[in-house]
Amino acid sequence: MSTEVNPTILIIEDHKDIAELVVDYMQSKGFEVDYAADGITGLHLAVTNKYDAIVLDLMLPGIDGLEVCQKLRIDARNDTPIIMLTARDTLADKIAGLETGADDYLVKPFAIQELEARLRSMIRRHSGDVARELLQIADLTLDTSTLTVTRNNQNLTLTPIGLKILTVLMRASPSVVSRRDLERRVWGHVLPDSDTLRSHLYNLRKIIDKPFDQPLLQTIQGSGYKMTDNSHG
Repeated sequence: MSTEVNPTILIIEDHKDIAELVVDYMQSKGFEVDYAADGITGLHLAVTNKYDAIVLDLMLPGIDGLEVCQKLRIDARNDTPIIMLTARDTLADKIAGLETGADDYLVKPFAIQELEARLRSMIRRHSGDVARELLQIADLTLDTSTLTVTRNNQNLTLTPIGLKILTVLMRASPSVVSRRDLERRVWGHVLPDSDTLRSHLYNLRKIIDKPFDQPLLQTIQGSGYKMTDNSHG
């Protein structure tokens, strides 16, 4: 695939030394790289150009990384894979980043080789989408060709990772998918830290289950997760 040979990425990072390190390294590895030093410029580049992935710093002048991510996902309906960089390592910060639509999260200081590996993994997974099918459990439907999710005739907006998790679980239903298997199917071989899947599942439940009478996403203690319609036994 062309994205594997010469991927194009956008770096949005206000720390000059980090930005230069990332840009120089990624270019040396065959990436085409655009760069922005603030959120407003980064957002403009992201919506006016096509990128295979975006590296987005959390703390930015102008508008911060959370707002950039949110505007891309909700306002621009942009599903380009995003990895968020931050000096913050609390679960609340991770949940906030993932909830606005980031696909992955890397805490500073980070190894540049790990950033490259995560970028390549995200790009590979994103370009590998998707067989066309209509998945349904109870009143929840997912059209994998249009990435449209509805429940009780209401359109639901999920992050790209939330969509991938839901697709895996709905395809496997009513079988249980182990935590490790779910992580591999969503992120490939470069797995996220232990909080990331839990944060995405929390956000997913909040959208597909909390507003409705019947929960469909279940945690099976010690085994994994499954989607099931309990009203049918």
